[in-house]
Amino acid sequence: MENCLFCKIVNNEISSYTIYEDDIVKAFLDINPTSVGHTLIVPKSHYLDLDDIPLEVLNRIMEVSKKVKILIQERLNPDGMTLVQNNGFVQEIKHYHLHLVPKYRGSSKKLSVSEVYDILRSED
Repeated sequence: MENCLFCKIVNNEISSYTIYEDDIVKAFLDINPTSVGHTLIVPKSHYLDLDDIPLEVLNRIMEVSKKVKILIQERLNPDGMTLVQNNGFVQEIKHYHLHLVPKYRGSSKKLSVSEVYDILRSED
């Protein structure tokens, strides 16, 4: 879809802090995170929501969410993780996407998106 923000990110028309990519999905840091490490996983093809997305693509998103969750846990040490997928009027961008939102006890970490990206992409 020509005006879809996530389609533009998938097609590299808009830059992103991509932490994982394959032929089916792209995972990148949210530029307006609700917590340090807030990541979005989107299918490369445009699907509106849960009713629209094929099961095989949904399964791939969930497989990738496990990989990304492990990466976030190992590099950022959150105390928990919330996965959220919105539909209907609560869906801000009308392209299926899964939020991985790390949760931290006490005071949350204060890191910029670029600092988080560097941590997640470092080779150690």
